Amino acid sequence: MRNAYVYLMPKELTAAQAEKRIRSLIADIRHHDELYYSEDRPEITDHDYDLLFNELKALENQFPELVLPDSPTQRVGGEALDKFEKAKHRSPMLSLQNSFSEEDLLAFDQRIKKFLDDEKNIEYFCEPKLDGLAIELIYENGTLISALTRGDGTTGEVVTSNIKTIKTIPLKLKKAQYPIFEVRGEILILKQDFMSLNEAQQEKGKNTFANPRNAAAGTVRQLDPKISADRPLCMFSYAPGVIEGKTFKTQQHFIGSLADLKLPVLRSANITEIKKSLQSIRPTDKNFFKAPMTAICKNINEAIEYYRLLQEFRHNLPFEIDGVVIKVNEYTLQNQLGFVARSPRWAMAAKFEPEKATTVVSDIIVQVGRTGALTPVAIMEPVKVGGVTVSNATLHNQDEIDRKDVRIGDTVFVHRAGDVIPEIIEVNLSKRKKSSKPFKLPKTCPTCKETVVQPEGEVVLRCINPACPSVIREGLKHFVSRKAMNIDKLGDKIIEQFCDADLVKTYSDLYHIKKSDILNLERQGEKSAQNIIDSIEASKNPTLQRFIYSLGIRFVGEQTARILALRFGSIEGVVAASREELQDVNDIGPKVAESIVQTFTKKAFIREIEKLQKYGVHIQNPKRSTSVKNSLIKGKNIVITGTLPMERGAIKELILSHGGKSAGSVSKKTDYVLAGESSGSKLDKAQELGIPVLTWSDFEELIGK
Repeated sequence: MRNAYVYLMPKELTAAQAEKRIRSLIADIRHHDELYYSEDRPEITDHDYDLLFNELKALENQFPELVLPDSPTQRVGGEALDKFEKAKHRSPMLSLQNSFSEEDLLAFDQRIKKFLDDEKNIEYFCEPKLDGLAIELIYENGTLISALTRGDGTTGEVVTSNIKTIKTIPLKLKKAQYPIFEVRGEILILKQDFMSLNEAQQEKGKNTFANPRNAAAGTVRQLDPKISADRPLCMFSYAPGVIEGKTFKTQQHFIGSLADLKLPVLRSANITEIKKSLQSIRPTDKNFFKAPMTAICKNINEAIEYYRLLQEFRHNLPFEIDGVVIKVNEYTLQNQLGFVARSPRWAMAAKFEPEKATTVVSDIIVQVGRTGALTPVAIMEPVKVGGVTVSNATLHNQDEIDRKDVRIGDTVFVHRAGDVIPEIIEVNLSKRKKSSKPFKLPKTCPTCKETVVQPEGEVVLRCINPACPSVIREGLKHFVSRKAMNIDKLGDKIIEQFCDADLVKTYSDLYHIKKSDILNLERQGEKSAQNIIDSIEASKNPTLQRFIYSLGIRFVGEQTARILALRFGSIEGVVAASREELQDVNDIGPKVAESIVQTFTKKAFIREIEKLQKYGVHIQNPKRSTSVKNSLIKGKNIVITGTLPMERGAIKELILSHGGKSAGSVSKKTDYVLAGESSGSKLDKAQELGIPVLTWSDFEELIGK
């Protein structure tokens, strides 16, 4: 990582100076976006990136006439739309002919040779048939000006605001400027991101998504772009639309040019390299985009080999596919072949047979999660789906059970949503027993027998007993997980053992456990016991972000934990934060703030944090990007009001970087009020309480500018 970046806004800036700085910031942010999202090798910390971003926002607020359409600030999602506009594609987005067998592919090759009246081998470009939402990006003079869905092939919906939120899509093309450059591709949600998204939906008490494709398509069609900005969409480009100012010889040449322009693509290689790549890749690989997945095949036999390889290894891929696409590589030949009806003669979609199986629901059990959510799970007779044996499938909530009408004893069709999550598609009603009864979730917790509740606006039932053994057990599993305290030798099974043996009931119990306690458990030898002890010891220096996340506070995921860590700087600062202070933080609304405050009002929870520190957990607070030792505002609480030369969030970051605090409301604990133009009730209250009021110049003097 590079050294921390700090910015201090000059007192006076001309429009020309601001424009120069804005362009410099945009270039820097683009560079860091590319390193982070496309190459997975960031050079600066998230905090330093935020400072760059906040300076850009502050300058754009000060000089709104200088906001560029390709500015990174335009990704965050604007106002919600009433409805989507529609626009015509310059050239139709046609569908492909489908095939379902190798014989169909051989026939496809023969048709091409016959049409061309040439028996020589055809070179094919083969790629995964991505299962997402087709999209067209339209760049004019290098700048993204529009994004259209496929629609009916002739006319699509304008979803530009949503597409701009996808970080891997460049808002401005690199290296080349074309009068018109249209590129087509697929909007996806990766398998791992899909699982995390559904976990977050469950955490919020909302309905989960059936599969990654539905989640991606539904997100792109949200009228509020802030929803898109909050979901893990990505895109891969694969076809040209209308392009002015450049011609391409082959599909391979086109894809290579897209990569040079920093548009997201899947890398190409020969069939031998593809085979090696597919054998080694896994759905959880973060650097999958560096591995070749599209093939240049010398003839139809190699194309068929590619089809077989992807069918065999489809479950290893990080995204969902439903077949492969085979295209004639040479564009001259594509032009000769032309189109038939609404499909090109030179391309074919070779689909895989849908993988589903039939089994019987032998039972429906109800699990209790760490937030008390009751989740019904169908226990099924084991069946193989997509090369994996499955024996249970979540039914999510009562609404989902009622919608599918799943009952104990039913014969059901099962598949794996996103090639990952077992899901019951539908019930075979012809085989249902007359004695079957609808399944209803219990009114009491299946673990502790306390009455369950259904919070307003949620679809899940919850056990609200904090001492419920299931809540404790699942909370411990979250606490030790990789993204939390990262106690890597404590898997779910060992946590289960610890709980069953009554060794742990709280987080702090883990740091009080002895090696001899572990040796008394079944299947725990000297080496494994020592590994567990070492792993617990190694977790004692978590970052503040990890520590906050590990506590399992409802609605506080990784991103919110990071924001809290940066804003408040210590666990003590987070614990002491009021509702108003929390809600004044970007991305934290009333619901999240209420959950945080309620959690920290529980004395047992605070004692648990104190015990963790007593047993040796040393929380690593985020480093400030400036020295605060001699800062005049260190420890001072400064409330901001009115219109000022910088954006409010950027001012708060500046106050924090100098060791100060910034509450959202004025009280007797306020040290200063920083007042700009059009200040309102906060200024009135400050004057009423006799609190010193700072002008922007006063503030700059305090921070040493």
